[in-house]
Amino acid sequence: MKRKWIALGAAAAVSLSALAGCSSGGSDKQSEDQSAGAGSSETVDGAGKEITLWLIGGDTPDELRDYLKDEFNKRTGATLKIEEQGWGDIITKLTTSMPDPANTPDVTEIGNTQSPTFTNIGAFLDISDMYDELGGSDLLQSFVDVGKVGDQNFTLPYYFGSRYMFYRKDVWEAAGQEVPKTLDEFNQAVVKITEANPKDIKDFSGFFLGGMDWRDGISWIFANGGDIAKEQDGQWVATLDSPETLKGLEQLQDLYRNASRAPLDMKDANQYQFINDSDSVKNEEGEVTEDLSLSAATIMAPGWAHWSIGDLVENDKGEMVREWNDDLFGVFALPGNDGKPAPVFAGGSNIGISAASQNPELAKELMRIIFSEEYQNMLGANGLGPGNQQYVNSLGDDQFAQALIESASNSKLTPAAPGWAAVESANVMEEFFSKIRDAEDLTALAKEYNEKLNPLLNEN
Repeated sequence: MKRKWIALGAAAAVSLSALAGCSSGGSDKQSEDQSAGAGSSETVDGAGKEITLWLIGGDTPDELRDYLKDEFNKRTGATLKIEEQGWGDIITKLTTSMPDPANTPDVTEIGNTQSPTFTNIGAFLDISDMYDELGGSDLLQSFVDVGKVGDQNFTLPYYFGSRYMFYRKDVWEAAGQEVPKTLDEFNQAVVKITEANPKDIKDFSGFFLGGMDWRDGISWIFANGGDIAKEQDGQWVATLDSPETLKGLEQLQDLYRNASRAPLDMKDANQYQFINDSDSVKNEEGEVTEDLSLSAATIMAPGWAHWSIGDLVENDKGEMVREWNDDLFGVFALPGNDGKPAPVFAGGSNIGISAASQNPELAKELMRIIFSEEYQNMLGANGLGPGNQQYVNSLGDDQFAQALIESASNSKLTPAAPGWAAVESANVMEEFFSKIRDAEDLTALAKEYNEKLNPLLNEN
């Protein structure tokens, strides 16, 4: 079957002509060119050359970026240019830039849920013969799977950031609730906390869940054995109306109605601000103002959110920063009803080499550095789950590391459908979740959105 890039406008369509006719694994000539020299451990001479790495957002700290640039230059003599891209327009940028040898990043980070679309249309270099060298079976399998087409590997896990629960100990205790051991106990506890509202706070949420926050909300679908979609006879089919998925939707509807006062148009960004107390802070002019006040007893967020939770204190630079307070805040992995953590959606990214890179050997050398023991441990030391599971101990042994590792142990990703990036671009899941609270007939709503998902899931 011929594959084409997702259409995002006439300019994008024209720029993609270079890849016309590429199948899931590329043409025979392309495969020969891509595989030449792969897996070689010999140092590549890149003196006078430059390659570009795209990183998305600010999750990769400057310390790690500097290490990559320095180590890459040391090994190859070439220059590594790192460009930061935004999550909001990354699909459009990848679509327009990757087919063009003059403008493509040589290596790029890509959201794990976006990877299937781009791997299915020949955007990435086949690095199957580097798979074992870069970690093999020790790599996070769910991320490996979304970077594959058939038996070929195109992208591999860069870092993971599984979601877990952050809670206010004082509010839970005042409402007479303990850390839950099952999902049912969690659902009941946050409703009771909302009803008790022990601090008498306006618009208080026992569990703050934005109306469009599907990335956190799908945990209830997964925990009940449901799925967003499944592959059947070579086609992806939406399954929002399956009995298992509907059970999760019913639980979500109860939480939306009885535990969360979050706006229906809110997504999964900056939930941490609602669990912090109101405090005096300094604005850019040095004036004392007031921060947002406490309005949630519990939030769900990726592990790195803990850097934004805590008491407001002034650091030695005169900046107001958050400092975690163990007496006030706690964490736990969302429990399932089977003795295991609930299967939460694992955030994070994959990484791969552009099929249009003019310096594939240098790009492969960068991949070797990224998947080296030293860099993988650096990811963990900075709170990012390393793609190679051999090095998860680098996350540490504190409560955040343990919650991250525990929640990731049973994590699950969105469907590895070729059109999943189109689903995300169209905001179908946000729209669907925003209607759960007020739906009078969840089955009818699920079937309506099955019809919206089906043509997008198989778009390639």
